[in-house]
Amino acid sequence: MAQRQIKLGAFIPLTSQHAAGWRLPQARPEQHLSIDYAIELAQTAERGLFDAYFLADGLSVNWSHAASKEAQNLGLGDKVVGFEPITLFAAISAVTKHIGFIATASTTYEEPYLLARKFASLDHISKGRAAWNVVTTVASEAAANFGTAHPDAKLRYQRADEFIEVTQKLWDSWQDDAFIYDKTSGRFFDPDKLHEPLHQGEFFHVKGALNVPRPPQGYPVIVQAGQSEDGRELAAKYAEVIFTAQQDLADAQEFYRDVKARLGKYRRHADDLKIMPGVSVFVAKTQQEAQEKYQLLNSLIHPQVGLGLLSGLAGTADLSQYDLDAPFPELDPNLITTSR
Repeated sequence: MAQRQIKLGAFIPLTSQHAAGWRLPQARPEQHLSIDYAIELAQTAERGLFDAYFLADGLSVNWSHAASKEAQNLGLGDKVVGFEPITLFAAISAVTKHIGFIATASTTYEEPYLLARKFASLDHISKGRAAWNVVTTVASEAAANFGTAHPDAKLRYQRADEFIEVTQKLWDSWQDDAFIYDKTSGRFFDPDKLHEPLHQGEFFHVKGALNVPRPPQGYPVIVQAGQSEDGRELAAKYAEVIFTAQQDLADAQEFYRDVKARLGKYRRHADDLKIMPGVSVFVAKTQQEAQEKYQLLNSLIHPQVGLGLLSGLAGTADLSQYDLDAPFPELDPNLITTSR
């Protein structure tokens, strides 16, 4: 039997992943733009033998935790600002040795050449520890920051498919031994080992070649977190890691079987894709103490923030119109979204 080993990823926003984590007395939200604090978190995770440090990201001020305009005016929501992940990870990589870095970047609002260049650079700087969390950007607010309309989910995933294809072609621009540094002949690289992508597709026209040598890993690790039909298919085609957060065992087992079954059509083995479920851990000496920690955190969630989170889970724009103490309302099925 092949030896199996658990993989651990640390999802550590500098203001806490929990919606109210920053409100704990011992929390340090005022340091969310402190590189020293970010380094401390990464080094702690590395000492704890975590395999990767993951950061989500967005391209707009994120009011998703604020259920109403009133909540926005109160300044609620702990994830409205933060570091750009690749920049942050480049800095942290210089003071760590083993932990990998999973940076989120959008296929809808970035361009393959620039993204390929950034991740190739991070992979070199970190000596082969870079990973790209591929997202198509669900939040429509980002579109206004780029002077465009927000594409529907189907179109976003079609673009994402070609985007990854082009990015991998760009990472293949240089063979591993293309750079020869021959001082005698004056040849810095072997031009026969340079390959321009010459890509002409539906969404992108990229001649190439990438002006960064091939990344140490060949390709930075591709990570994906889509739960929809299109998201699962994209993961089966390209991803090496997929995040998921099913709420019960039966759904988790169905997700596992479904995604793994899709790999064969792309000539991939089931072990080529690792599935990493999300879990929140409360550590304490006893079950009661752990439960008290959990209850304390939840008690600190501002009602408007809680409504924002619930609205997102329900797929609706705003639940604040309903009585907070009434039974959960019957929702219009047309407002329920499964586009992730």
